[in-house]
Amino acid sequence: MQLAQVVGRVTSTIKHASLNGWKLLIVQPLDASRKPDGEPQLAIDPLGSRQGDTVLITSDGAAVRDLVGANTTPLRWAIIGLPDT
Repeated sequence: MQLAQVVGRVTSTIKHASLNGWKLLIVQPLDASRKPDGEPQLAIDPLGSRQGDTVLITSDGAAVRDLVGANTTPLRWAIIGLPDT
């Protein structure tokens, strides 16, 4: 689990079948001092996050596969929570 900030959204005309119906966002992972930590990542969003929101993301493959309901999904990251302010 890691903090991240939503920096944008993705529009895709063609995508893997396991991602149909999912909102895709670009998230920037953050370190403990809330500074950028690495490269931005693509994540699915079941929570309705908006640009600028701070979110909790996971790269747990089993959790992401369970969320999308497919063992062959190419996606690695998912938004799993919104931290309290």
